[in-house]
Amino acid sequence: MIPSDCPLVVVGATGAVGREALAILEVRGHRADRIRAVASARSAGSTIPYAGSTIPVTEAGPASFVDCKVALFCATSDIARTLAPAARAAGCAVVDNSSAFRAEPNVPLVVPEVNGAEVAAAASPAIIANPNCSTILLLVALEPIRKRFGIERIVVSTYQAVSGAGAAAITELKTQATDMLAGREPRTNVFAEPCAFNVFSHNSAMDEATGLNGEEKKMISETRRIWHDANVEVSPTCVRVPVVRAHSESVTMTLVTPASEAEVRQSFEGAQGVFLIDDRKANKFPTPLHASGTDIVFVGRLRADPGSKRDAQGRTRNHCLFLSGDQLRKGAALNAIQIADLLFAK
Repeated sequence: MIPSDCPLVVVGATGAVGREALAILEVRGHRADRIRAVASARSAGSTIPYAGSTIPVTEAGPASFVDCKVALFCATSDIARTLAPAARAAGCAVVDNSSAFRAEPNVPLVVPEVNGAEVAAAASPAIIANPNCSTILLLVALEPIRKRFGIERIVVSTYQAVSGAGAAAITELKTQATDMLAGREPRTNVFAEPCAFNVFSHNSAMDEATGLNGEEKKMISETRRIWHDANVEVSPTCVRVPVVRAHSESVTMTLVTPASEAEVRQSFEGAQGVFLIDDRKANKFPTPLHASGTDIVFVGRLRADPGSKRDAQGRTRNHCLFLSGDQLRKGAALNAIQIADLLFAK
């Protein structure tokens, strides 16, 4: 774990992910005087509440990283590309939440519960990339199954909260809901159409040639890279739903080795970062409300694919599940801090 007196930088400290990172550090008891909160020029001079006091916000620049050990980048790709080299030049390791370095072959793309060992092999001072939030939640949920039975195909549909598009998207959802309930026409700004009482294809750029949006492309390429499996088939459909926080995903997977439902369920015993909520009698399963503000990926609706044939022992290669996880915590800030933990273990 990061020592509580370790000097570190949070880049983009005033944004949603940056504030979440600070909240996690506060709970862990990290000293306020050992945190350097940096952001854009317009945020410089403000303060962020922390542990009964405040942390001043300064403008991000090359000097931000002097005498610091690790920088948690919670900003845009452009800022990461500009400032990450300066951080490394100052001897400061970088854990980046943006997409700036995810495709770089020499930059590890890490989900600690899945491929955390790659952090130890990284150059020093390291740049480690945080995967996309939807990929993180998916792979944390599937890793216990993959380790035991192997997975060769995934069909996944995401139900993604608007907070993944930033604080302005949350405000837009709430404002639209109020307006529509009052009989007023909803106004759009962040999204192309109303998010209140609506579901639509993820707002990332659409590739007209492939029919894939940017979020779906990330899930495919990142899953293959993290699992070191260029042949795994990933078929995602990513959508926005009128939920403030926490993403959910419906998954059907094809295993390499057939398994019974009971055997798949057993694979979660002792697994890291996941918790089963799977009470059929009470109709109680994971929800984004339950997952919000937590560090766990909740898994439920475990069942053999009803459309697949089973052998005499009830085994099949095709199984289904449903998951919910907080994309601001495990899908972003917490995953980055866990990577930083591994850097210090190294």
